[in-house]
Amino acid sequence: MSRAMNKTTPADLVSELAEAIAAGRYPVGSLLPTEFELCESHGLSRYAVRKALDELQELGLISRRKNVGTRVESTKPVTGFTQSIATVDELAQFGARHVRVIRSSEWLVADLALARELDCPGGTHWLHISSLRMDDTPSARPICWTDVYVDAAFGDIDELVRQSPEILISSLIEARYGRAIARIRQEVDAMLMPAQLARELQTDVDSPALRITRRYYDTAGELLEVSRSIHPANRFTFSMEMSRSREQDR
Repeated sequence: MSRAMNKTTPADLVSELAEAIAAGRYPVGSLLPTEFELCESHGLSRYAVRKALDELQELGLISRRKNVGTRVESTKPVTGFTQSIATVDELAQFGARHVRVIRSSEWLVADLALARELDCPGGTHWLHISSLRMDDTPSARPICWTDVYVDAAFGDIDELVRQSPEILISSLIEARYGRAIARIRQEVDAMLMPAQLARELQTDVDSPALRITRRYYDTAGELLEVSRSIHPANRFTFSMEMSRSREQDR
């Protein structure tokens, strides 16, 4: 089956080329395939290929010059980790590239403070899972610390989470219980790194950090999961793109 039929995304191309550069398949100083060749081999539009190359350039892995091509400049990203996610499916691919290392799990009842934080009724039951996210490079520092709260109705998800560290918990819920994730509400805010997480994340106490909170809803609008990830700011870049509505242009 061709790549085009597998619906390769720009995020896939970024990941594939970054891994190939890190592995030495494209040594520093060598040229990557042309935009046309990447379009043909991955079934992507020229716009999608350029978007992927732009992200690689922002990471410091490549440089691009007219009439020269795309040159490999480094085997390691300069900015740490770049996340570019536009759909629920692309978010699921994040889990496959960055495995979960569980630190603890517990069942709890949401008091009023936690209920406000999760945006759920007080007294509801949740499974709380704390973990580190790591990429597949042995010497790499952790990407983030994540606290996930899962509706207690999914009683046996804890064991599945431990058995499948490369799969997002939301994807496990979909596969195990048939509850499709239809909508994700995301909030990003700045904070200072808490002392209790600084050692786990190998960074300084009170250093700049970013907190990403995601709330996962099913097709009926019911809240199934809440995740809160804390990233050292110098290891994370969130990339998104906005387009003007065509209806507004008319």
